[in-house]
Amino acid sequence: MSTIVILLFFILFFPLRNNAQGPPSPGYYPTSKIGSIEFDQFYTNRWGPQHQALHKGALTIWLDKTSGSGFKSRNSYSSGYFGSAIKLQPGYTAGVITSFYLSNNEDLPGDHDEIDIEFLGTTEDKPYVLQTNVYMKGSGDGDNIVGREMRLHLWFDPSVDFHDYGILWNPDEIIFLVDDVPIRRYPRKTNATFPLRPMYVYGSIWDASSWATENGKYKADYTFQPFVGEYKNFKMRGCEANTTVSCRPVTASPSGSKGLSDQQYSAMAWVQNNYMFYDYCQDPLGNIKLTPEC
Repeated sequence: MSTIVILLFFILFFPLRNNAQGPPSPGYYPTSKIGSIEFDQFYTNRWGPQHQALHKGALTIWLDKTSGSGFKSRNSYSSGYFGSAIKLQPGYTAGVITSFYLSNNEDLPGDHDEIDIEFLGTTEDKPYVLQTNVYMKGSGDGDNIVGREMRLHLWFDPSVDFHDYGILWNPDEIIFLVDDVPIRRYPRKTNATFPLRPMYVYGSIWDASSWATENGKYKADYTFQPFVGEYKNFKMRGCEANTTVSCRPVTASPSGSKGLSDQQYSAMAWVQNNYMFYDYCQDPLGNIKLTPEC
């Protein structure tokens, strides 16, 4: 057989996996429907002001041995789409968490709700881990921690360039998105397993050496400081809490209904099948009684 015939044979019968090309198109792109906002009009420094810099609409926060930094939205929200383009630090970042999340911890200490996107720092020879998590009614407080983590690697290196990360939260569901591709859907099955109270939007970089990288095996090494997180292209379309103005919750579906389109579900399945490596509902050591939605 000629070389060309052999090549055609392999192309026809052993097609390339999609992993090399990225996920299939979700067919719908929420970030293109929502205009960018000015950081300083909607957010403010929460802690570590000396480790936070805003330049031409782009925010840089960093961690060194003296402090990390965090920011917080000026208003709280009862639902909405909240996102940012984020670029992570390359190299050794073990023990360091770079995050974007919703929470009402300051209003409800010991009884708070939270929706997390967290990048778990890593060693130089391993890829970043993106962790999503959901807490409600104090399930993430003190000794009463009931995690609902899903962890995955990404189909790209998040330290090379900016990528869009978003949380869509409405009364029916929570959807986590990366570059508009749904990576996880957490539906409301009961009131007891879903956060319904208003939350603020946060971002931060901090030292979580006790657990962040391979359950604390690798710690933050400050010979590599500062550890930097970069944020830009902030997106926000939410229903503000404590207002009389009517507001229709945002959805992720092109039809405007709850759930996702078939094309979006297909893209999400591709991500989870190829890159997800931990699902709390599949953890044999998990206590299913504490996570009845599983």
